[in-house]
Amino acid sequence: MQFFTSLLLMAATAQAHYRFSKLVINGQPEASEWITVRQTKNYQGNQGVTDVNSADMRCFQNRIGSSTATVAAGDTLGFVAMAQISHFGPLQFYMAKVPDSADINTWEPSGSVWFKVAKIDAVPSANGGALTSDEKTWPAYKKTQVDFQIPKNVPSGKYLVRVESIALHQASSAGGAQIYLSCAQVEVKGGGNGQPGPLVAFPGAYKSGEAGLIWSYYPVKTSYTAPGPPVWQG
Repeated sequence: MQFFTSLLLMAATAQAHYRFSKLVINGQPEASEWITVRQTKNYQGNQGVTDVNSADMRCFQNRIGSSTATVAAGDTLGFVAMAQISHFGPLQFYMAKVPDSADINTWEPSGSVWFKVAKIDAVPSANGGALTSDEKTWPAYKKTQVDFQIPKNVPSGKYLVRVESIALHQASSAGGAQIYLSCAQVEVKGGGNGQPGPLVAFPGAYKSGEAGLIWSYYPVKTSYTAPGPPVWQG
C-alpha cells in the first residue's frame, strides 16, 4: 500500500509541474516533443530549477540539440507547455546569437549572450490594490501555449530561444521560486541591423532572494516586476 501511495504522490507532483518541449511557429506546433527544443532534465519529472546560480539556468538541457527551425524576423514564435502552465508567475523570452564559427547543436550559451525579447508580466489592478495569485494578475497562468513576435530588426543568424516561467507559489523566501525553462534552436532569416541588448548571463542575471523571485501572500503585494534586464526594443 505504501508503494502505491508513493506512486500516486509522484504522479500528482509531476502533473502539478510542466515542461516546454515543442516549438510553435506562426501558430503551428511541432508534431512531437524535442525536435528543435533541446531535451531538458525535467523531460520525465517536470521539475523546475530552484538554484539561480546553477548552469541549468541556461537551457536546463539533458542532451545537445539535433535540429534547427527556420523562421523569419517578425514571425510569431512560441512554446507548448506540457500539459499547461500550472503555477502562477511571470513568463519571459530570451534569445542568444550563436557565433558563426560555432555548431548550434553543441554551443553552450555561457557568458553575457542573452537578451530579453518579450515578457508576460503581472497585470496590476486598476485601483492599485492587491495582486492575486490567479489569471487576473498572471495572463500566462494555465495557458497551454505562449508566444511572442521575433523582433523585425533582430540580425539574421542562428539563435537559441529561451522560454522561462517563474512559478511563485512557494516563493515566500529565497530559493522558493521554481523556474521552468527550455531552449529551442532557430535560424532567423530576413533580419535587420539592430543591436540587441542589454546582454546578460545565466547564471548571473538573477540573484537569489531578489524581489522578482519572492511572492508574499501576506502582506499582499500591490506591485511586481519580473527579474532580469528590460525587454530589447528592437
